[in-house]
Amino acid sequence: MSIAGSLLGLVRDQSLARLFGAGSDTDAFLVAWTVPEIAATLLIEDGLAIALIPAFSMALARRARGVPGDPVRDLVKATLPRLCLAFAAVTALVAAGAPYLVRVLAPGLPDPRLAVDCTRLTALSLLAFGLAGYCSAALRAHRRFFAPAAIYVAYNSGIVATMFLLGGEWGVRSAAVGVAVGGCLMVAVQLPSLWRRLASPAPAPAATGPADEERPVRLALIAAVLLFALCRQSQVLVERFLASSLPAGSISHLNYAQKVAQIPMTLSLMVCTVTFPVVARALADGDTRRARARVERDLVLASCVVLAGMCAVIACAPQMIELLFQRGAFTAADSAATANVMRVYALGLLGQTLVGALVRCYFSAGRPSWYPLGVMAAGVVVTSLIGAVTVGRWGVAGIAAANAFGITVTAVLLLTGLRTARPGDTGGLTLGVRGVLGRLSRPVLASVLAVAAGTSAASLFDSPVAALAAGCPAVAAVFVPLALSVPVARRSVSVSALRSVRTVTRKLTHGRSR
Repeated sequence: MSIAGSLLGLVRDQSLARLFGAGSDTDAFLVAWTVPEIAATLLIEDGLAIALIPAFSMALARRARGVPGDPVRDLVKATLPRLCLAFAAVTALVAAGAPYLVRVLAPGLPDPRLAVDCTRLTALSLLAFGLAGYCSAALRAHRRFFAPAAIYVAYNSGIVATMFLLGGEWGVRSAAVGVAVGGCLMVAVQLPSLWRRLASPAPAPAATGPADEERPVRLALIAAVLLFALCRQSQVLVERFLASSLPAGSISHLNYAQKVAQIPMTLSLMVCTVTFPVVARALADGDTRRARARVERDLVLASCVVLAGMCAVIACAPQMIELLFQRGAFTAADSAATANVMRVYALGLLGQTLVGALVRCYFSAGRPSWYPLGVMAAGVVVTSLIGAVTVGRWGVAGIAAANAFGITVTAVLLLTGLRTARPGDTGGLTLGVRGVLGRLSRPVLASVLAVAAGTSAASLFDSPVAALAAGCPAVAAVFVPLALSVPVARRSVSVSALRSVRTVTRKLTHGRSR
């Protein structure tokens, strides 16, 4: 379902390009789309999930130890009403302040009125995103992954259908309406599964259950996680702020390049999405050794996946963009500009993946940590400074290079911070950083050779289909043997893959039997 959601995301971007191209109207919508993009990170992906999954894992562990009552239902009663009020208030605030928000996000837009209209329409999705993120965190803590994985299938289907139904009459505003419709569908696909989990009878308390003090969801934890996610997403704000002063279509080129290049990162982080509840539950049970081993294996596996995808993106970028987008209002010039940006942006994919995987280590014990926020802020500062210097000379490519460098700096600092326990962070994770770096060195070297092989193979053909058919296998033929040639790396990848497959298939089998 996660792969299907990513593919439908491509269909969504293809539909946007075909119907509205890469001009000023699309730029206006993409500025408005910044709001739900940030909301998705804060409320679904890296925000509420990181804060709530450890809380639900602790509640489930307390239930398993026979604590009287139902700790899971008590947690829902204590958190959901307050969060709903907060989501509704933010929705109203964004809708009311749309003109000022657009002025801050993209001061260089020649006519901001369309962006303001789209921002008000997309603001309606914020409440739905919050509810979807809450449902997703609760279900994943229960080891139920199918419904949370289906949310982007529902979301992208809603956007695509609305664009084709209303695009002729409403123009690009139909895409903004589709964002709101897709957000509601995100909630709808998860509610039945969550209701079954919460409505099922709570287990009877164990007669000899040990005393266990409830650990509430701390405001400091939620603040630390949400501020980190907001700071991470502010890279998008920096990019669109700088690109708004460039010629019309620059924001669109950057957006299309990002959406395609991020597919390998999305696939690589699927492993961490499934195993984060495993790590949180291990820490809730006091088994830090098992949690550390799980994280180290996942880092190697996720890095190998994203590096393989990165090689294919860099080697075959022109052919990918031409095949995916060059039709309707999207011209050959748009394809060339987008492909150039995508190649530069892809250089930061390893950093993006490591940040997404490593930040879970800091919050998996359910305790606040401010170190990730500090290093993410440092990365954003680096991105802003480099982007401001390079945008005048290299345009959107300079912005993409700044993004890649800034996120890599953040990844290095996050990994370095896990060498030793942080003050006051008892029960948190530490990693063998040297061992992890040693396992990653060979895949990184293999990616350089794989890019060269893929580019050479793709350049032999004029047809984009034939070029992709030659370039992608050439990348795989070079990358896979070299990346897995070190025994410890091969063992880590194979063990991670096998355990992940066993986890998923076991849950799917259980789901079918019910």
